[in-house]
Amino acid sequence: MSGEPGTQGGTAVGTAPGGGAAGPAAATVASLIIELQSVGLRVEAPVETRRGGAGPSDSGMLWIEGVAATVPTQTEDAKRSPYVLKAEDDGQGIYREGVKLASVAASHRPRFYDLETAEGVPYWKIALLHLDSLASTVLQTCNYWGNSDQCRFCGIGLSLDAGRTIAKKTPAQLAEVAVAARDLDGAVDATLTTGSTRAPDRGARYVAQCGQAVKEASGLPVEVQFEPPHDLAVLDEVHGLGVDAVGIHIESFDPRVLAHVAPGKYRTGIDTYFRTWERAVELFGEGRVSTYVILGMGEDPELTIRECRRAVDLGVYPFVVPLRPVAGSLMEDVAPPTAEYTERVYRKVAGYLADRGLSADTAVAGCARCQACSGLNSVQSGLAGQPLLQIGSRPSTGS
Repeated sequence: MSGEPGTQGGTAVGTAPGGGAAGPAAATVASLIIELQSVGLRVEAPVETRRGGAGPSDSGMLWIEGVAATVPTQTEDAKRSPYVLKAEDDGQGIYREGVKLASVAASHRPRFYDLETAEGVPYWKIALLHLDSLASTVLQTCNYWGNSDQCRFCGIGLSLDAGRTIAKKTPAQLAEVAVAARDLDGAVDATLTTGSTRAPDRGARYVAQCGQAVKEASGLPVEVQFEPPHDLAVLDEVHGLGVDAVGIHIESFDPRVLAHVAPGKYRTGIDTYFRTWERAVELFGEGRVSTYVILGMGEDPELTIRECRRAVDLGVYPFVVPLRPVAGSLMEDVAPPTAEYTERVYRKVAGYLADRGLSADTAVAGCARCQACSGLNSVQSGLAGQPLLQIGSRPSTGS
């Protein structure tokens, strides 16, 4: 990255040709988001946060110049960040050394969180709203948790132990919550994941059944996430249930790193993931199959970039994200990667995605659609000189 993120020739915001104020350019916003996801953001204004578990853990959920972003706000690094979120008369802003870098609309507690099922289960223990995307871990237990196979970056068992969720969400519960999230808070899609099971399907059938219930009740596009099943015919069953997209997450393409941070996934084998993705793309289509690729765990960046291109060539969207150290996980003390490191990888992968015609809008649902935990789509939009993708309605800065 060149220059100070969020500034252009020393000016925090650009000026429109007619003389009026204009927001920062797409590339500038992209660089700011990447920097914030590395060093975090101090908060001096209210913001909805997510603590523990999967997804954007220990992070604030923001719309930065209209772009969805989750950035660390609860970590020790964030508390020392040079960037600060401040309240303004008509919204919020991100500042550094007194200079405003971007306007912000912070998310607020969703209204559906105040509801509960007939059995008395609070809706927020069934699913959470990540900006405009409803998300749930349908099985909060995992056969890797609490033994030598535990994924070192994961916190799936922490929110269950803390009483912030329930162990198993039923299709009916998820459907009920999805309708409320859509109607009360404008959810535009649903992302359902699961802890891995010992069954040959690795939990794929159950999470897909949950996805079917959500889609039929709410009409929302749905992505379900699971590990490669032993029999690839399971993918046909998942597709037959009507979900829109699948996430099959390898986490790291570096076999040395994968063996250390996710031994169970390492034993599954990187080639198994590629075979599974290939069949999934045949069923769901290009761009509707994605995989998490986490940066900052000691991986070989060139190998990572090369294998991302191999995935893209299959029609798979590699959702590249910086490590978010989860408090209580086995990697809680590992520092996130630098912005310079992640942006270099983003730029390479964004070029491959553009050449293949893949982007956030081809993903339809899930993490690759939302993009809030990554700067990848922002970089891709900036390289193309396009406005940053905004799916769903942007909150007003006064909300």
